[in-house]
Amino acid sequence: MVIEVLRIGQRLVRDDRVTTHVALVSRAFGAERIFMNEVNPEIKDTVEKINKTWGGKFEVEFIDKWKNIVKKKKEEDFKIIHLSMYGQNINNVQEEIQKEKNLLIVVGAEKVPREIYELADYNVGIGSQPHSEISALAILLDRIQKGSQFEKYFANAKRKIIPTKNGKNVQVEETRD
Repeated sequence: MVIEVLRIGQRLVRDDRVTTHVALVSRAFGAERIFMNEVNPEIKDTVEKINKTWGGKFEVEFIDKWKNIVKKKKEEDFKIIHLSMYGQNINNVQEEIQKEKNLLIVVGAEKVPREIYELADYNVGIGSQPHSEISALAILLDRIQKGSQFEKYFANAKRKIIPTKNGKNVQVEETRD
């Protein structure tokens, strides 16, 4: 399964941190790429530094028009999943989504254009209460991959966390200096 994420919109300054976290969750939870518009370009530098230290090839791609990405991915046989508190309950669609081959997950910032509800193959709600798009993305990625994303190997990592019951254990291949 190929998973990519499309972040639509950003509230200036306020959402820099949120958008960075959307990218980090996408990376850590198994997505291969995130498309963004209207963002601070420093977010790409941050994610590239994370890749350099912790491994993997997660990509950040800046775009001009989100609709062009959605149309292109539909042509490439991706299913479009729009995260929305108004969508179908994740409990009722997760099994169907798990059978899909390629996914583009759309994560909006402020009010998203009405059109995305119509272009999406699935409008999915993680509960029907207002909450964070970061948490919604994490839960969706976990549900559709059933936890397998945590077994993912990140190639060329300079640092690797060794899970321990107590304390911290980090395997360091190369220091930052």
